[in-house]
Amino acid sequence: MAGLRLRRAEQSDAGGLAACIDAAYARYAARLPDLPDVSADIAEEIAQHQVWVAEIDGTIIGGLVIIPQPGFMQLANVAVHPNHAGAGLGRALLELAETESLDQGYRELRLTTHLDMPNNVRLYEHLGWRETQREGNKVSMKKLIGG
Repeated sequence: MAGLRLRRAEQSDAGGLAACIDAAYARYAARLPDLPDVSADIAEEIAQHQVWVAEIDGTIIGGLVIIPQPGFMQLANVAVHPNHAGAGLGRALLELAETESLDQGYRELRLTTHLDMPNNVRLYEHLGWRETQREGNKVSMKKLIGG
């Protein structure tokens, strides 16, 4: 993507990142009653966790939240604005999560997604993630990285 910049989020990014996340999840909100408000605490997440934004010309078009846990890195959120879907941004954000995890000494990533987000599940599987558990509408997955 021409002009794409991936960088750590700052507090001033909270509004733009929340809007991007809301747009990314809007198509799922009506059919997933257990979908949490994934952008509600984004300013707090920026302050407490590892958050990145993807931007073009100063406009936030994607975001990533990872949280170190004992023994693994939790992929808490990855979002791509629907106007930029299919251009490889999701893959770039997932590669960033892997790079950051490896740089911090983690060899395992974990995430939880929804069964009713089949495109996401397929993308993760295509990128080497393996399903570890299903509980209700939630699908837990993990990926071993770094050899």
